[in-house]
Amino acid sequence: MIEINNVSKKFDDIKALDNITMNIKSKSIFGLVGSNGAGKSTLMRIISGIISPDDGQILLEEHPIYENARIKQKVFYISDEQYFIKNSTPVEMAGFYSTFYKEFSKNRFIRLMNDFELDPRRKIDTFSKGMKKQLSVILGLCCKTDYILCDETFDGLDPVARQAVKNLLREDIKSRGITPIIASHNLRELEDICDHIGLLHKGGVLLSKDIIEMKLELKKVQCVFNKDLQKQDFADNGINIIKLDRRASLYTIVSKENNDNLVRKIESMKPLFYEVLPLSLEEIFITETEVAGYDIKSIML
Repeated sequence: MIEINNVSKKFDDIKALDNITMNIKSKSIFGLVGSNGAGKSTLMRIISGIISPDDGQILLEEHPIYENARIKQKVFYISDEQYFIKNSTPVEMAGFYSTFYKEFSKNRFIRLMNDFELDPRRKIDTFSKGMKKQLSVILGLCCKTDYILCDETFDGLDPVARQAVKNLLREDIKSRGITPIIASHNLRELEDICDHIGLLHKGGVLLSKDIIEMKLELKKVQCVFNKDLQKQDFADNGINIIKLDRRASLYTIVSKENNDNLVRKIESMKPLFYEVLPLSLEEIFITETEVAGYDIKSIML
């Protein structure tokens, strides 16, 4: 488990993180989302022990990370701006990392290089952006750390490689109990893989929630009526209507709490048609942030 307690970080006059507090559970996939400049990369670098916070503390399994070589052995950080030794090959980088990560799996490295059809003896400088991303993931997984931090790792990967990387992360959670932390500005990218999502904005945490819990809390119903509907029509039944949108005779209603009551109320109003639909992660975040008084579109775009 990673505990982030009141962490702040400034670079000159720029406050990258402002009193961040949240926990990241072990053996789950944590998605860290936010617009560019929200503080995702700074938080990742602090979690990996590359830089220290100005205030607050990050504990990994109840131990501080910064300047703690033993705990750093448990973490591998894949930066958005990847660094490889100049003129090196994948084999040489594997040798480099094996000196720091004693459990580095050379057999798995060769196998994954073959699976991704990457030449282990070709100069990395000649690789495309996507190939470098794939190599970083391979090196990270072969280091066999408990935590792997992926900063915009899917950016630049083609759809096949993207799905392959997601499958590898799932396999390592199942076989070794690793904890991937994936930073992205793309909600749709994380929807099918993450268990928990934290939303950063301007250095602060807007919300941090379990995805399943968020989906259980909210219900969306689309229905067709030949009369006007207002939020007040549901108030007498104690139904908390968060959003009621209308396009011609089609209404989209999003409710929080008392979800069963919502369906019964709609049925009692004799709709021409209705159906209960799942909310996408993007819709959930739009709803949650609007309730908190934020405009998700201005945050994420």
